[in-house]
Formats: sequence, structure tokens, C-alpha cells
Amino acid sequence: MTNQATLKSRVFHTLEPYDSDNPVGRWFDWFLIVLIVANVGAVMAETVAWIEADYGQLLFGFELVSVMIFTLEYLTRIWVCVLEAEHNCQTQSSFKHRLKFMMRPMSIVDLLAIMPFYLGMFVSVDFRVLRLLRLSRMFKLGRYSSSIQTLNQVIANEYRVLIAALAFLMMIMIIAATGMYYLERAAQPEHFGSIPKALWWSIITLSTVGYGDVTPITTAGRFFSALFILMGVALFALPAGILASSFTEQMSQRRDKFRLSVLDMLATGQLSMTELDHLEHIRKKLGLSKEEAKLLFDSLRKRKQDHIVASQVAEPKSFDSSPEQPQNESK
Repeated sequence: MTNQATLKSRVFHTLEPYDSDNPVGRWFDWFLIVLIVANVGAVMAETVAWIEADYGQLLFGFELVSVMIFTLEYLTRIWVCVLEAEHNCQTQSSFKHRLKFMMRPMSIVDLLAIMPFYLGMFVSVDFRVLRLLRLSRMFKLGRYSSSIQTLNQVIANEYRVLIAALAFLMMIMIIAATGMYYLERAAQPEHFGSIPKALWWSIITLSTVGYGDVTPITTAGRFFSALFILMGVALFALPAGILASSFTEQMSQRRDKFRLSVLDMLATGQLSMTELDHLEHIRKKLGLSKEEAKLLFDSLRKRKQDHIVASQVAEPKSFDSSPEQPQNESK
């Protein structure tokens, strides 16, 4: 293996999150997490007038160093991502794999994290817009949280159902706004004089926020709004139920994957330290807790031991070919 290939492999395992065999990678992950949190805090601090006046240059220097680190990280990930294709036995070219890697959601987030700085150098853009774009660095934390990755997977699996639920909710909002327009426009033309104006009441009411800035005053309007308030409680719980159900299903699938991995390794006999380390790596990748993984592992190992004992007990006993027959004593 050449020195370049060795360096690329080391860098790849350093950038790989939750690599249990690489303590340098874990420290690097924590360094990036602290840097991201510090960047978000710096963006918030810049909005305070006296902090901006006294520490503006310091904050700009911190921003410059952060952008350099994030840029180096982004370019390095593109450089070493081809090793992922080799590990997965993929045969596509390096250029295609790098292009596919750059189109991933987390790669786009990495690009958005550094783009505002370079955009401000070449394009005249309102600084407040750039500050808002810099807050996209918060999404980089999703790479280091298995729970956030699970939630992203749940949304990706259920986005069609979620879009359908939100579309149905939007239709109900429009119907409610139309009804309140005809019932309240004469009494409150400043709030319900048009359907777009009444739509604000509809959104606030059906979302159960209830600001109270716009309320019906006619009897028919109050009765109509009461029905849609009750409907809003049920409808806004629908997306939450979809996500909760899919999240539970996703975790069940991950437990099944871990269970199959344990069964495959138990089939070969006793587990070696290398196999146990591999199971620990799988556990972290699947986002299972240590207690949950240990419970699954212990139950499967006990089930295998019980099966072995039962099979030994159930083995047929050996008998003589000519069993001894009882003899009757002759008197």
C-alpha cells in the first residue's frame, strides 16, 4: 500500500463518525461539535450591539478560522469518500462517487456552512441574510447524532404520507377561512374582509396556538370556529402520530438487523474479541443503547444454549439389537 493510500485510509477513519477503533476520530468529532456550537453562539452574540462594538474583530477572526477548518473538512471528505465505495464493493468511477457524495444532504449542509463567507467576498448581499445562512452550521450536528439520523431516515421514509397529511390540513384551513369570511366579513371587515385575511385566523386557530388577536364575534362565527378548533386538535396530531409510528418501526428494524448480526456470529461458535468489537461498531451505527444491545445479545445467547441442551436431551438412546426378554420361572 502506498503512502498516499495509507494517508487517505487514516484520514477516512478519522472523519468517520463513531469509529470505535479510532480514538483520534472520536476526539476530532468532539472538536467539530464544540466548534459548531461555538459558531452558533458567535452568530447570536453578533446581534448584541455592545458585543459587536467591543469584540467585532475577534468574532470576525473566529469566523475566518472556522471557515478555514470547515472548508478543509469539506474538501477532505470529498477526497476520501471514494474509500466508502471500495468498502461497499462498488465499481463506479471515483468521479461519479464523489459527485454522488456531494449531492448527499449532509454534504449540502457542509457546503452551506462555508458558502456565506465566500459569497460575501464576491457578491454584495445583506449581512443579515449571510448571518441567517451561517446558522445552517447547526445542521452539521446531525452527522454526530444517531438519533437525528434516525429521525432524518423516518422523514425520508414517510415524506409522501406527511405531504398528504399537510395538504389535507391546508385544505381544511382554506375551508375554515372561507367559511369565516362569509360569516364575519360584515361584522369585522378589517380581519375577515377577504379570504387571505381570514386565513391568518384559520392558521392560528387550527394550530391551537390561539393568539387571540382575531376572534369571531357573531354567534354563527363562534359556533363555526368551535367546530374547527376541535378539528384542529385532531388534525395537527396526525403528522406527529405518523412520525412516532415510523420512528418505532425504524427502531424495530434496527433491532432486527442487530439480532441477525448476533445470530450470524453465534452460529460459528464462541465470539472472539474481533467479533465483539464488530458488534459494538454495528450497535453504534444502528443507534442502539448499550443496555438494549446487551439485552438482545444475552437473550439470543441463552436461546442458543437452551437449544443446544434441548437437542442433546432429545438425542435417541442406543439400545441393544436383541433386548433382554424377561424369563418366566418354570415351576
